[in-house]
Amino acid sequence: MKFKEKLLQGTLIKRYKRFFVDIEYKNKIITSHCPNSGSMMGLLNKGNDVWFSESNNAKRKLKYTLEIVKSGKTLVGTNTYLANKIVFEALNQKKIRNLNKFNNIRTEIKFSDKTRFDFLISSNKKKCFLEVKNVTLSRKNKIAEFPDAITSRGTKHLKELINAKKKGFESYIFYLIQRNDCISFKIAKDIDQEYKIAFDEALKNGVNILCYDCKLSNEEIKLNNQIFYEQ
Repeated sequence: MKFKEKLLQGTLIKRYKRFFVDIEYKNKIITSHCPNSGSMMGLLNKGNDVWFSESNNAKRKLKYTLEIVKSGKTLVGTNTYLANKIVFEALNQKKIRNLNKFNNIRTEIKFSDKTRFDFLISSNKKKCFLEVKNVTLSRKNKIAEFPDAITSRGTKHLKELINAKKKGFESYIFYLIQRNDCISFKIAKDIDQEYKIAFDEALKNGVNILCYDCKLSNEEIKLNNQIFYEQ
């Protein structure tokens, strides 16, 4: 997924009120939208290099959007709204081996009165619900983790994927790791034990798990390699 324009580079000052980030850019302090509701644990050190996009939409309150943070030597994609776009592109380009059998792609599909899944993919008589989660956390060397904060919404999605499976659909939870320094993935049960319980129950009930990392630059973010899930 290519950015519309090459991203601008600045230096992180601070994040506050969850969705605001102050950035030093060309000797000025600008305020950017932070499109990430998680804790962004490990990414918010003052002085970190950051990359952000600029919007020409005059109706926006903040014309800048935080897209990437550099943590150590690693670029990390922080915009959770891009996760579905990255996966959608990969689905269309047949880059996800386990899902190549599905040719039809629909987005934001209602499953129940309270739940929409990110994708409904299908081919012939097979239908599959696919839910995408954006992953940025890595506390141990080469291990990606999810979630980085308590996520009741994420737990609900796992339970609904189980329900979809029981109704005859194939069900997948897709963890998109927006960094490329990890070789395995695990659930951060110390952060959200309820999510881990729901995750284990989902696996027992036939919900499939996929994990992929990404290649990132100030011009694009794209799906890269499949990552091993660690029990």
